[in-house]
Order: sequence, then C-alpha cells, then structure tokens
Amino acid sequence: MSMVWPCPLTAGVYASMGRAVRVPRPECPSCWSPVVFWSGYWRHVRWRGQERKIFIPRVRCRGCGVTHALLPAFVLARRLDAAEPVGVVIGQVASGACGVRPAAAAAGVPYTTARGWVRRFTARAGELAVSFSALAVELGGEVVRPQPDRCRFAVAAVGAAFTAAAGLPGWAVLGRWRFACAVTGGTLLAANASSPFLVIGRRRFMPPRSR
Repeated sequence: MSMVWPCPLTAGVYASMGRAVRVPRPECPSCWSPVVFWSGYWRHVRWRGQERKIFIPRVRCRGCGVTHALLPAFVLARRLDAAEPVGVVIGQVASGACGVRPAAAAAGVPYTTARGWVRRFTARAGELAVSFSALAVELGGEVVRPQPDRCRFAVAAVGAAFTAAAGLPGWAVLGRWRFACAVTGGTLLAANASSPFLVIGRRRFMPPRSR
C-alpha cells in the first residue's frame, strides 16, 4: 500500500537529497499502530522533460506488520510523470484552452502519454467530481455547481477543494494537483481506486507538519 505525504520540495531538490529527505512518520492507516522506517526503494519520476531518480522510503506497522511506501505528493502511483504536468495538461484540455497535442508539446511529453492521462481522468471524472465537491464542502468551501462536461466539472471540483484546503496550515504551497494526488493517495489516474478521502488527516491522507 502507498501513502502520500504533502512534500513541498520540487522533484529536482528531492532527487538531489537522495535518502536524506526528512519524511514524516505516520500512523498505520489500517490499525493506527506506530510504524518504523523499513528501508525503501529507488524509482524514477519525470519532471520538465528530465527523468530523476528518487528514493521512496517504506514504513512497517508494529501492530499488523503491513508495509507502506511513503510517496511525496508530486508522485502519482504507477506513473512516470509528476503530478503537476499531468494536472496542467488535463486542466488545459478540460477548459477548452487547447487540444491534447499542443498541451502535450507544452508539457514536453509524448502525445500518446498525454492522451492517456486525459482518457483516464475522463473515465473517472464523474466520481472525482462528486468526491472533490464533497471534500470542498467538508472543508468549509463553496458548493461546486454540476456542469454538463464531466471532465470540466471534475477539474473545477479539484480546484474548489484545494481553495478550501489552502486556508489550512501547510497546504497552499503545494498547489492543487499535488493536493489532489495527496487526497487520492497517489491514485488520481489509477484504473481501480477508491474515491478521495473526505476526512482530513485520516487513512492514507497525511496532513502537513506544523512548523
């Protein structure tokens, strides 16, 4: 299982720090027992056209023995590209600002890759729109009016939820697409995924540490 922590570092800075990145220690999302750091693994992430190798730490629950990977919020589960370029492409296409091909060119990714992002987001747009709209209200934000276009509705709901969350300590600096990645546990574009979690600080959703 993966957990996402609200990492404010850029992918470049995170990569340059190697295993020295300070990662918050969560509670086990399954049984709420303390966890211990349990090695980790290296993986790649693509940011602004450049692939970077980053270290993903793991934790192991002392109670149930389950291990969890701690993903920084710019990492989408099972995706090479970082959350921000993915979100920017989806937002541009959903708003009608441009088509997939020019959006992909601006993001520096293959057209087929960007087309896959948009298709996956569109397939999940209905549930994402409802879930993020509910999250916006849960956080004291404005109600998002349904729109005929599901993809545009979902993007608007993500924005509304982030605007509401930005009033809480530590979230504004992340931007809406890292926020969306954190809320969905990195599964924003996953084929099979749970709806975004609606309770702040519970399950796989880790709030920023107070400074």
